[in-house]
Amino acid sequence: MPSDDGQILRNLQSHPMTAADFRRIALSLEGVEEYSHAGLPAFRVGGRKFASLASQAGGYGNLMLTLEQQAAFVEEAPEIFLPIPGGWGKMGHTHIRLAASEDVLTGALRTAWKLRIDKNAKTSRKKRRRGGVTDKKRGKRRL
Repeated sequence: MPSDDGQILRNLQSHPMTAADFRRIALSLEGVEEYSHAGLPAFRVGGRKFASLASQAGGYGNLMLTLEQQAAFVEEAPEIFLPIPGGWGKMGHTHIRLAASEDVLTGALRTAWKLRIDKNAKTSRKKRRRGGVTDKKRGKRRL
């Protein structure tokens, strides 16, 4: 989450993160698994992606956020967060510079993870509400 204490720049300079740190932090979150998406490491929970690493030379991770979350992160630390160019960025997909501090990186990954957990729960509730399909021959509902 964005910081209220204004320490981001000092943290940025103190101990920059790497792709290995991004991976370690993402995999420390409950239920997360790593897979390859377009040949790059990506992270999902409940079968749905919430973060990925950009090309190793790029020095960026990618987060799937809401537009409101994206705006808050970018406003708080434009030197660390930026919308991914094009349509993806207009849907909340956000770059995070791996030069961020561990606290900032952890908070941002946790935010994207929590958003995905919440979306997964809403999808599950919708499926349960729809119930099964009616078997027209027997006039019974199948689950």
